[in-house]
Amino acid sequence: MVLARDIDPSASPLDYYSFELRRLREEAGLKQAELGAIIFCTGSLIGMVENGRRVPTRDFSERLDAALGTDGHFSRLVGLVLRSVLPTWFQAYAEMEARAAYISTFQAQLVHGLLQTETYARAVLTTGLPEQLEELVAARMERRRILLRDKPPMVWVVLDEGVLHRPIGGPRVMREQLAHLLNFRDNRWTQIQVLPNAAGEHAGLIGSFTGMRFASDPDVVYTEDLISGHMTANPDTVREAALRYAHLQAAALSVEDSAALITRVMEERYGEQPEPDGLVA
Repeated sequence: MVLARDIDPSASPLDYYSFELRRLREEAGLKQAELGAIIFCTGSLIGMVENGRRVPTRDFSERLDAALGTDGHFSRLVGLVLRSVLPTWFQAYAEMEARAAYISTFQAQLVHGLLQTETYARAVLTTGLPEQLEELVAARMERRRILLRDKPPMVWVVLDEGVLHRPIGGPRVMREQLAHLLNFRDNRWTQIQVLPNAAGEHAGLIGSFTGMRFASDPDVVYTEDLISGHMTANPDTVREAALRYAHLQAAALSVEDSAALITRVMEERYGEQPEPDGLVA
């Protein structure tokens, strides 16, 4: 059993979630182990979440709502909790991304976070040697939920061809990731183009960048450096980014040809490899 500690629900989204879990569990007359048995986890996990020592997942939260009859209470809270796990400098971007009506991005090194699979995201995030790897992976997966809304944002992605060839996580992870990209072929709200190596010099040589448009707020441009990210609504910067993005789209393959290239790379570079037969010559 995890010893209880005093929780200030106003301290953070996680503390509020923890406070609410303990309060509603006790109102239901359940011990930690009893609630754990209902939602298929251990009582110690319930205790760690109640003490703010474990970040809850969306699946955990949905099972809590079902067990406690809380009408989506924890499912709504967990988005705020997971966003609070993100680096401080990235939280403002995540909030803007969740409100954007149109997102256009050029990615020179990696698949954009909104399109990453869990295994690909884990491999990427591991390179930063984070202390809360699983929490960061869960937070990145949470960001993808904006694509599942009844009215999702329009997302247009231009990927440098090098992204397809860079074996993040190994062949199996890459095959799964490229297959995931192909799932968007018939999605009218998410479009993917590949900028081929044959394009040579191009307007994105300065690096990755993302533009966001909103229903009523000014457009924003987001870039990252080694240790943080930067957003600006400066009209000159927004205009320059829009011009560069238009040139990138024009130089990139069509959506259909991009899907064909992704398929070819997936099959030729990351196709299923025969297992060693174990024989020694």
